[in-house]
Amino acid sequence: MKVLITGGRGQLGRELQLECPSGVEMVPSDLAELDISDPEVVTARLSQIRPEVVVNAAAYTAVDQAEQERDRAFAANAVGAGNLARVAETIGARMIQISTDFVFSGDQNHPYSPDSETKPLGVYGASKLAGEQQVIEITEGKALVIRTAWVYSRFGHNFVRTMLRLMAERTELSVVTDQIGTPTWARSLARVIWKACDRQNLAGRYHWTDAGVASWYDFAIAIQEEARSSRLLDADCDVTPIFTDDYPTPARRPRFSVLDTSATCRDLDIVGIHWRRQLRSMLDEMRELGEE
Repeated sequence: MKVLITGGRGQLGRELQLECPSGVEMVPSDLAELDISDPEVVTARLSQIRPEVVVNAAAYTAVDQAEQERDRAFAANAVGAGNLARVAETIGARMIQISTDFVFSGDQNHPYSPDSETKPLGVYGASKLAGEQQVIEITEGKALVIRTAWVYSRFGHNFVRTMLRLMAERTELSVVTDQIGTPTWARSLARVIWKACDRQNLAGRYHWTDAGVASWYDFAIAIQEEARSSRLLDADCDVTPIFTDDYPTPARRPRFSVLDTSATCRDLDIVGIHWRRQLRSMLDEMRELGEE
C-alpha cells in the first residue's frame, strides 16, 4: 500500500512516519513539496505519486492568528482539503482527513459524538469544518474524517513543549481552568490512522483522543509532575488556575470539547489509554533521547 502524507514535517506527520507499518510505502510531503492550496501542484504531485491512500495532516493551526488571516486559514484547511479530495477521487485514492474539536461550540456538558451539531466559534474551526464538508461531498461520503483534540508531541509547537519551556524559565504561571478536553499524544493518533488505513470500508466522521478528561490547568500540573519525575524539570514553578475571562484571546475556545471515541474503539477494535499515561510515555521518551 502506498500512502501519501501531507504535513510531513508537522508533529502528526512525524509521528506517522515513526509508526509506519512494514509493507507500507509512505511518501511524506510538506509545504515545500506540496502546497495543497494550489490545485495544479496537487494534481501534478498526486498524479506522479499515485498513492492508494491520502492522509491529510496538513493544516493552518494558528488559532488566534486565523482571526486576522481568514483567507490563509481557509486556503489551507478548506480549499486545500478539497483539492486533495478532488484529485484523490480522480486517481482512485482513498482520502483520510484530520479535523478538530474546534468544529464544536463547547456549549454542551457531555462528550460530542461524531454526529453532534457543529457550531465553530472562530475562523480556525470554521475553516476545518469547511474542509470536512468538502472532503465528504467530493468523495460522496467515501472519505474518512478523524477529529481529534489537544494534540501534543515531542516535535513541533504544542502545549506540552511550551509548558516545559516556561516552567524552566519562570517561577510562576497562570493556566486556564475552565476549558475542558482531552490531551492526545500524536503517537496515539498516528497509530489509529494507520489502523484506519487498513480498514478500506471505514468512512464518515470518527473521533479520536486519548482517554479521560482534563482542564488546561490539570494538564499543566500533570506536565510539571511527570516532567519532574522524568528529570526533565528541576526548578519549582507555581501554577495558578485562572478563568478564560481573565485571559482574553483573539479567538474564542470551546469551554467543553471532550470527544466521544466509542465508535472508533468499536470499529477499529482498540482501547484508549488514559492521557496521563500517554504523557508520561512521551516525556520518558524525551528524557531517553536527551531532548528538552
